[in-house]
Amino acid sequence: MRLTPRTAATALLAVGFLALSASFLAGCKKAEARKEGEIVIGFSSRDLSAEYTAKLSEAIVDYAKTKPGVKLVMVDAQSDVQKQFSQVENFVAQKVDAIILNPCELEASTPAVDYVKKAGIPLVLVNQTTKSAGDAYIGSNDFDAGRIAMEAIAKKLNGQGGVLMLHGIMGTSAQLQREAGAREVFAKYPGLKLVDHQTASWDRAKAMALTENWIQAHQGKFSAVFAHNDEMAIGALLALERAKMKKDVYVIGIDAIAQALTAVQEGRLDATVFQDAVGQGKGSVDAAIQLAKKQPCPKETMIRFQLITRDNLSQFLK
Repeated sequence: MRLTPRTAATALLAVGFLALSASFLAGCKKAEARKEGEIVIGFSSRDLSAEYTAKLSEAIVDYAKTKPGVKLVMVDAQSDVQKQFSQVENFVAQKVDAIILNPCELEASTPAVDYVKKAGIPLVLVNQTTKSAGDAYIGSNDFDAGRIAMEAIAKKLNGQGGVLMLHGIMGTSAQLQREAGAREVFAKYPGLKLVDHQTASWDRAKAMALTENWIQAHQGKFSAVFAHNDEMAIGALLALERAKMKKDVYVIGIDAIAQALTAVQEGRLDATVFQDAVGQGKGSVDAAIQLAKKQPCPKETMIRFQLITRDNLSQFLK
């Protein structure tokens, strides 16, 4: 199967970040001498190949540059829990002043959080959570995202119809909470039926392949697709368009990535749920600096999700 390419800007961003990550990883082997009074923050991104995570990481890097006396060291875990743990070990060995962690998984990333806490280094979790709490969490309530998306489907279908659900990586906090939010809506509308649900691991190509299989297995039994992120929503959309079925199926995703906004504008994707990557990124840097300086810092900062359709799209286009 041919993978649909991302936007050129996203691809360039990911390539640039990967090169930057490689140089930082090499530098982790031997800590550089820091300037007097400089605050060094280590940041491990879950996976820069995903457009939303790349946008979040870009916001963190760019915002840190605006803070005098702050040095940010960024690495890419590439969705590998063990790699991320090694990155955290390197940050602790370097004696950074604070760590920002965008965790790979809810449970499997918990040992990395415990390791940092044992070392006594302030830790900020961003975008996703783990079983152990950090000193601060900056993100959004993923339960609300699932609820908002499914409420949009319920409204469109008048509470009656079959739904397919594409999960993110199973066991991540976003996957678990977005599913829980969706299931709350299913409980409110007995006429809504979950026809099938499987993981496509946040991936566009996997979502496209899975949706193609579902079209063969469940044709005529579903009227909507809820994808836990926009990458998978676009994959489902492409499969439906190829099968000439899109006009009969409502498709919604989460994140409001650039390609999703364009697809909504074109009338191809029905809706997405906006997640504020820039707000989360800036908030995580501010929290890391406050903790490094031993200043008061909110334990949790939640940034709300918002439904985007063609009716309010102009508010989110730059």
